[in-house]
Amino acid sequence: MTTTKGNLFLRQDTLFGACQGLADDFGISALWLRIPLAATILYSPEIAFGTYAFLCALVLVTRKVWPVKSVAVETPATAVEAAPVLSADNEQRELAQAA
Repeated sequence: MTTTKGNLFLRQDTLFGACQGLADDFGISALWLRIPLAATILYSPEIAFGTYAFLCALVLVTRKVWPVKSVAVETPATAVEAAPVLSADNEQRELAQAA
């Protein structure tokens, strides 16, 4: 089974995918990038939107130069089934039947 990450720019859960793309590249949560960006919007919207536009361009270039490869994930063919666990009542019944 193979899994692929969809196009960041066309996904429904991101605006342009800059924070998510950088978070994927660095292996962190996108929330750690979105919170400072939101705080910057309150301070200076021009700086925030300029920074976001730069990050979008950076993610676009890095995705074109170094595309994200799909990762093959192998799953086991069969699941191991556990033996049934006897409750205390069942154990007492079995002991009484054996005696």
